[in-house]
Amino acid sequence: MATLIHTLADHSDDVNYCAFSSSCLATCSLDKTIRVYSLNNFTELPYSPLRGHTYAVHCCCFSPSGHVLASCSTDGTTMVWDTRDGRMLAVLEQPSGSPVRVCRFSPESTHLVSGAADGSVVLWNVHSLKLYRSGSVKDGSLVACAFSPNGNFFVTGSSCGDLTIWDDKMRCRYNEKAHDLGVTCCDISSQPISDGEHGFRYFQMASCGQDNQIKLWFILFADLLGVELKYKCTLTGHSAPVLACAFSYDGQMLVSGSVDKCVIIYETSTGNTLHTLSQHTRYVTTCAFAPHSPLLATGSMDKTVSIWQFGLKQPCAGNTVQNESQVAVEDWSEDDVSAWLRAQDLADFVGLFKMNNIDGKELLNLTKESLTNELKIESLGRRSKVLQKIEELRMTTSSVSVTIPDEFLCPITRELMKDPVIAADGYSYEKEAMENWISNKRRSSPMTNLPLHSLLLTPNRTLKMAIGRWLETQQQ
Repeated sequence: MATLIHTLADHSDDVNYCAFSSSCLATCSLDKTIRVYSLNNFTELPYSPLRGHTYAVHCCCFSPSGHVLASCSTDGTTMVWDTRDGRMLAVLEQPSGSPVRVCRFSPESTHLVSGAADGSVVLWNVHSLKLYRSGSVKDGSLVACAFSPNGNFFVTGSSCGDLTIWDDKMRCRYNEKAHDLGVTCCDISSQPISDGEHGFRYFQMASCGQDNQIKLWFILFADLLGVELKYKCTLTGHSAPVLACAFSYDGQMLVSGSVDKCVIIYETSTGNTLHTLSQHTRYVTTCAFAPHSPLLATGSMDKTVSIWQFGLKQPCAGNTVQNESQVAVEDWSEDDVSAWLRAQDLADFVGLFKMNNIDGKELLNLTKESLTNELKIESLGRRSKVLQKIEELRMTTSSVSVTIPDEFLCPITRELMKDPVIAADGYSYEKEAMENWISNKRRSSPMTNLPLHSLLLTPNRTLKMAIGRWLETQQQ
């Protein structure tokens, strides 16, 4: 079940877009700002908000490394920011000066695409921050864009309803009328469907539009036969135009947001609805899954961004590893670890891990040193790949294997409270976390965003005693 764990209410106008890196969440708004939050506790980074655009900011996106953030605006520019200190690195002006509606980095961070209201699309060289190639669609505004995982092509969507596939040289390879009343968003799954025969590569794409529909497509890309877009199915559920859609990192889920104020999460393999979320009070304009943790962000014209947490399934081949909410990774058997390795395309390590009796607990404790000295993995590249997958598993485990009662968790840190206090809004918080909240000149409730009529914090001894009793039961 998806659970609302935090609400961000710092923007003073409609939220237009949100995007995740591995450690941050960025949001942008009609209020001309971009805000950047840490995923550790959802507090704003010291340099946030980013200011520089003179009109509404329509879209923002992180580079794959997360070190660079791009934003685009009605002011006709795409701005590039350093996420380590908030410095503005460049202002890229759309040649036509038209309002820029969408921007995207290529998977290898070599290029940045910006699409504008006049139909112009520009491919920028990220290293030189200079214009590389440009083109345009025949009709309508460019409002959507998505890169293929391999970076060989990208897709744009227009307000006239067309989906256009471009290669990395800005050559138009394919065009199709997809939504009668206009495309609003599109996304390509980072996980290819399969590497079929005859050199074909299959990618799954979703598009949504003003026709209330979400469509799933297969993109077939072959060097000799070119590119083809094949319709798969239409997902139903929304009763009004669908403004946003996005795949989860593993491609198993698709989320959408609509004018009907609802967020729907689908299982992509079946098209079944997994969750319907109705937190927002106005149009849902954006939604995004985090890359390596079970988090979802949804933004709305109600000026808020909702952060949701849910369980992730580990896709497995051979022996099935159960959902971590049922079996904690620490309790995995050696066979479970072997199944996980196969699911992560690390099957060549199965024999080595079995020989060294690596179970779930040992897996989570592996380090660069133990992989080198004890398991004798000499290749830096192979070692790094294993470490990356283990780190992803650690992040997932720390988020979804928590069995602590929700009322014992601080709403700010989402950690077990040691010294709970009651604030003027009636909610209980960890004392240190709430004191830090107030010291940062925040005078609103972390839970309701309404003004706090008093900054007095009262010890919640009853809750502290209840937490103590619960901890004792866990030790028995």
